[in-house]
Amino acid sequence: MIELFSSPEAWAALLTLTALEIVLGIDNVIFLSVLVSRLPEPQATRARQIGLALALVFRIILLSVLVWLIGLTEPVITVRGLAFSWRDLILIGGGLFLIAKATHEIHAEVEAREGHDNEKPTPNAFAWVILQVVVVDLVFSLDSIITAIGMAQDIEIMAAAVIIACAVMYVSSGPVARFVAQYPTTKMLALAFLVLIGVSLMADGFKFHIPRGYIYFAILFSAAVELFNVLAKRNRRKRVQPGTG
Repeated sequence: MIELFSSPEAWAALLTLTALEIVLGIDNVIFLSVLVSRLPEPQATRARQIGLALALVFRIILLSVLVWLIGLTEPVITVRGLAFSWRDLILIGGGLFLIAKATHEIHAEVEAREGHDNEKPTPNAFAWVILQVVVVDLVFSLDSIITAIGMAQDIEIMAAAVIIACAVMYVSSGPVARFVAQYPTTKMLALAFLVLIGVSLMADGFKFHIPRGYIYFAILFSAAVELFNVLAKRNRRKRVQPGTG
């Protein structure tokens, strides 16, 4: 352990892997923010905390079973000459789930905009949100940890990177969730991101890798445009308010 702390290569690996894990965690935070936006504030905060705690727990558990995880990349089924591993099947299933969930939420948002916004959370809404968080946390955790295994050899470095990334996710999740809840157009944008991420996960499962850099550039560009829109709306409101009295 002391040798790791004194090794420049170990620190470089930790910084690189931590940065990558934080970027991969963006998907998790976006999905969590969208899910909890339909819950009342106290429940939304609790659901977000539970979701992030589960994300950390799943990642630590998966790190402790590295041999089993490496085995998940071995082919288990072949369809028309294309071999699929358990990891591929999980990514395809997770991608389908994200696309279906995001499409359902987009449909609900459009209906709400058309005047059907009197829907109230059902008594079991909290449990349903947590169940969906568990499913998506598992998919993102699997993707995150297998990526970590490919980048680092020491489990201590992997564990430290995962814990730091989860801490960053926890700190950023609150502001992101509040921003999404406050500005409905950003929620629609976040749902579009989830469709994009779902397609990316499915493509990975089918052995067609889409570089994450392209996806995150599209997300950052769209988010920047939306941020300018939000700022423009605020400025227009400030100009209108003095003349309304």
